[in-house]
Amino acid sequence: MGGARTVGVTFGRAVPAVGEEAALVAELQAGSEEAFAYLLGVYQHPIFDLVSHIVEGPADAADVLQDVFLKIYRGVGNFHGESSLKTWIYRIAVHEALNHRRGFLRRLRREPVSLDAMHPNPRSGPAAQNCLDTPYAAAEQAERQEIVRNALASLPQPFRTVVVLREIEGLTYEEIAEVLGTATGTVKSRLMRGRELLRRKLCGYRD
Repeated sequence: MGGARTVGVTFGRAVPAVGEEAALVAELQAGSEEAFAYLLGVYQHPIFDLVSHIVEGPADAADVLQDVFLKIYRGVGNFHGESSLKTWIYRIAVHEALNHRRGFLRRLRREPVSLDAMHPNPRSGPAAQNCLDTPYAAAEQAERQEIVRNALASLPQPFRTVVVLREIEGLTYEEIAEVLGTATGTVKSRLMRGRELLRRKLCGYRD
């Protein structure tokens, strides 16, 4: 699908090419609704996936996702290309998700929280339809995904964020360092430690 093309940007691509990023930023800064819709289409799913591993539950992740794209919309005029657009977006996402999680933990200390609210019924939504179609395979896959998600959720936050950015979102060490504002060596050491912790936890689930 080629999509519309303006100022060197091909809307409809999965990810903007390096040479197109400046043109895309120019479109965004000019207030192009089409450019913002394109950006939303490219990043909303990976950003939702990222923040869902940091905050508690899909409802919170959806709230954070809205906050992230509102920050992008309002802040893109101040983006001057010191980093790539991708790492700038991921930096906003991690910052918003961590802020939201800190707020959640503060509320948790003051208020009783329903465990049902934190962990919605896994049989609702699209996954339920998959179970109806292929009940055994879908159930096994869902169980494996739940085990990995629970193991990830139990990692200390610095390690969890690096593991998610690398193993799930596929960012490079350099991109993760830019997103987190830390050194590449720190990213590598946290990733090594996070992988080891995750491996131990997954082995514990199998035992």
